[in-house]
Amino acid sequence: MIAPELSHFCDLEVELGPVREMGPGRGGTRRIIPIIGGRVTGKVSGRVLSLGADWQTTLADGSSDIDTRYAFETEDGAVIEIVNKGARHGPPEVLQALARGEDVDPALYYFRTAARLETGDPRYAWINRTIFVGTGRRLASAVLVSLFAVE
Repeated sequence: MIAPELSHFCDLEVELGPVREMGPGRGGTRRIIPIIGGRVTGKVSGRVLSLGADWQTTLADGSSDIDTRYAFETEDGAVIEIVNKGARHGPPEVLQALARGEDVDPALYYFRTAARLETGDPRYAWINRTIFVGTGRRLASAVLVSLFAVE
């Protein structure tokens, strides 16, 4: 077996709306974080559409399960859906700083995702058959995500 390699696909700057707290759920505290726009740069360029959310669960230890679904439109008109699931965790003081909206060095916490992308546009059909992994950074009103295709 050969080890998979990663190839940078794109960087996403995902703008977030106000957090909607749902309260305690079966697995932790539930919240919905609307995705209201943003931009995409890299092998594709375009804009994040205002039609998605992160259905996040915060666990007792302060870590978060990430569960997002949203879409972007490329500059050449393709609409690409992203389903991105992952985890964010770190020392309690770092997670508290993130919760306050502070800018925290991403090297101080773990934020990784596994993404599936889908489109009906034949120019990008290859993404329907590709697994992507991502690294993330949380800002006060945005998330930065770099997606890498698993080769």
